[in-house]
Amino acid sequence: MTALKRSRLAVALGMAGTLVLAGCGGSGENTPSSTAAGAGSAAASDYTIGISVADQKSLFYIAAVDGMEKAAADLGVKTVVLSADNNSTQQVNQVNDLITQQVDALIFIAQDATAAAAGVRAANKAEIPVIAVDQKPESGDGKLATYIATDSVKAADALCTWMFEQIGGSGEIGILQGVLGATAELQRSQGCQQALDKTPGVTVVAKQAANWDETEGYKAAQNMLQANPDIKAIFGESDAMAMGAAKAAKDAGKTIVTVGIDGFPTMVKAIQDKLTNATQAQVPYVMGQQSVKDALTILGGGSVPAEQYQDTVLVTQDNAATIDVVQFYGPDVK
Repeated sequence: MTALKRSRLAVALGMAGTLVLAGCGGSGENTPSSTAAGAGSAAASDYTIGISVADQKSLFYIAAVDGMEKAAADLGVKTVVLSADNNSTQQVNQVNDLITQQVDALIFIAQDATAAAAGVRAANKAEIPVIAVDQKPESGDGKLATYIATDSVKAADALCTWMFEQIGGSGEIGILQGVLGATAELQRSQGCQQALDKTPGVTVVAKQAANWDETEGYKAAQNMLQANPDIKAIFGESDAMAMGAAKAAKDAGKTIVTVGIDGFPTMVKAIQDKLTNATQAQVPYVMGQQSVKDALTILGGGSVPAEQYQDTVLVTQDNAATIDVVQFYGPDVK
């Protein structure tokens, strides 16, 4: 990184901070002034940010990339976006391709934490800073410039605590886990366990991985309810799995509490319709914007925190009607 490039980033960095603050305000538009946008474009136009994302099917990942592209467009930064279609080997190859293209920074939403470590090491060797979003690659010998993610431990602790209150602090529950070993799965399991440790009257009688998928969640919840007819609630570690559990309970003629984590528009609507009970809404659009701002800060010679955990918003039947999903998933979500 040349001194000339660093000096030319000064205006862009100030404008990037304004951009992300606008995103956190919840307007969803995050539009800077025309003067700042012009200055940012002039200052940042020499830079290319490589973006490697696990897939472009998950609404979370789509929203995160939308946030990145919106921030990059406003700042005049070039991007190269590659989707791995949930293939970890393909993603490592794509990261190597981005390195060959000599991108200035790499924003990495990893498909697999273990395989992703190879991509981080390769970027480190090429002296390309790596900003990880959502999934944290295993460190190995690699180094991240920063890690931006939902505070899943805190979110799951609060959500499970709320769920236990709804069932009177006692009874049997089931848990639908995400992909075993994934960062989010580990953290959400940890958070709910913390809530369980504080609520001895609640017992986990069934636990099964449903890999973030609604259909798998439906089938797993069916099995749980058949084998354990006294289950009062099911914690889905994602909205999709929680939705599957809610539909399984409805089809079985049972009234139970179901909760998830994501804040997807479909889940918020299902809460309004009283099909399911609650979710913790994440902010992937803002996280995507933050990753671009951080890339510019790093390229300008500045520093950013090693870890940046974002809070969630608890959505229940009490407040679902007031929730604007654009705040979490950006203007294109509608």
